[in-house]
Amino acid sequence: MALSLDPEIAAALAPMAGATPPAVGDIAARRAMWEPIIGAASTAQPIPADVETSEHHTTAGDGARIAMRWYTKKGATPGPAVVFFHGGGYIFGHIDLFDGPVARYVSASGVPMLSVEYRRAPEHPYPTPLEDGYAALRWLHETAAELGVDPERIGVMGDSAGGGMAAAVSILARERGGPKIARQILLMPMLDDRTTTPDPHIAPSVLWSYDDSLTAWPALLGDAAGGPDVPATAAPARLEDATGLPAAYIEVGQLDVFRDEDIAYATKLSRAGVPVEFHLHPGAPHEFDSIAFDSDVARRAIADRIRVLKSI
Repeated sequence: MALSLDPEIAAALAPMAGATPPAVGDIAARRAMWEPIIGAASTAQPIPADVETSEHHTTAGDGARIAMRWYTKKGATPGPAVVFFHGGGYIFGHIDLFDGPVARYVSASGVPMLSVEYRRAPEHPYPTPLEDGYAALRWLHETAAELGVDPERIGVMGDSAGGGMAAAVSILARERGGPKIARQILLMPMLDDRTTTPDPHIAPSVLWSYDDSLTAWPALLGDAAGGPDVPATAAPARLEDATGLPAAYIEVGQLDVFRDEDIAYATKLSRAGVPVEFHLHPGAPHEFDSIAFDSDVARRAIADRIRVLKSI
C-alpha cells in the first residue's frame, strides 16, 4: 500500500493544485506565494475574543530592536509561559500572519505566549535570527515577575523553521548556562540542512518541497549549507550530545520532507536521557494543521499541543 494523503487533507489542498512552484533560490517568489496563504489560514478560523495582546521590544546582541507580541487569556491564572517562533523557512513570515494560531493556543490552554519578530534570511543570515530568539527568551525571564510568569515554567515552541529555532535556542541556552527552558515544543521542525535527496514515496505529496529547502538553508547559512562546519545552533540535527536539554514534544507528518530528521532528533534526545513525546501523523504533509484544520488528524494534533502546553 503506497503512502497517500489523508482524504480530508487532500480535499483541503485541492484548491492549491496546479500552482507552479518557484525556482530554487527565488526567495521573493516564495514570500509572494506563501505569505498570503499563511495569512488566510490564520484568519480562516475565529480569532478568540478572550485573548489580549500587548506590544513589547527587546534589544538583540547587535543592538537591533526586536518586536515581540505578548498574548494572554483574560482571567487565566498566571504560571507558565511560552516563547513562540513562527515558521517560514527562515525566509518568510511575520508575527502578524500567525496571530490566529497563537491566540487560539493561548485561548485553549490559558498559557500566555510571546511571539517573536526575529529577523529573516537572507538579509539577516545565521546567527542573527537565533540571537533574536535568544534575546526574547532572556527578556521573558527578566520580565517574568512583572508578567506574573513562573521563570521555572517557561517553554519554547515553534513550527517548521520556528520549531528548528526553538530547538536551537534550547541548545544555545544550554551552551550559555541559561535561561532555563522547561519544555521545547517542536512542530514539524526544520532541523537538518543536509536533507536534500527527495524521497520518492513522499515527493508527490509534499507541501514544503526539497527545492524549498535547497533555497532556505543556503539563505540562512550561505556557502556553509550542507558542508562539514555547520553548528548545531544553526541546524540542530548536527547536535552530537543532547545531554541536559529540555524535555521535548515533537510531531511531524509522514509526508513531510522533515520526517526523517525529526524522527532522528527524537531518537537522539531519547538516547541522551531527555524525556520525549513523539507523534508521526500518517497521511499528513507539512503544515497540514493550518490548511486542513477541520481534519481529524489536525484536531488530534492541536489537542495534543494544548495538553502539553497545559503541562508546562
